[in-house]
Amino acid sequence: MKKMFLDDIREVEWIYDAELAAEFEVVRSYADFLAYIQKNGLPDFISFDNDLGLDENGQIAPDGYAAAKWLVYKSGLDLRNLKFKVHSANPVAAEQIRSLLKNNIRYSKYYEESFSNI
Repeated sequence: MKKMFLDDIREVEWIYDAELAAEFEVVRSYADFLAYIQKNGLPDFISFDNDLGLDENGQIAPDGYAAAKWLVYKSGLDLRNLKFKVHSANPVAAEQIRSLLKNNIRYSKYYEESFSNI
């Protein structure tokens, strides 16, 4: 099972049991998130942080919500089997990420079930 940990600062062990740390590919930025998925495909599980610090120009970097929006609206990937957790300390952004992904996955499964017999 491929697992990704999107966070600019935290280590996997801060969120998950230390024994699980080796199972995760750690990705530190939005750009690295896109590059990883474009090269390796969609992981089976993604753990999302939202606030991803500053970019190379000292500006606020695209965040975990931007990464989730890219998955849903631009990646063209089938997300129906994606498992995820949001470990962000930002409660509003965490809910935005959860809601976007849950709704997309739920709708995709419903759409497939509803129209597969046509």
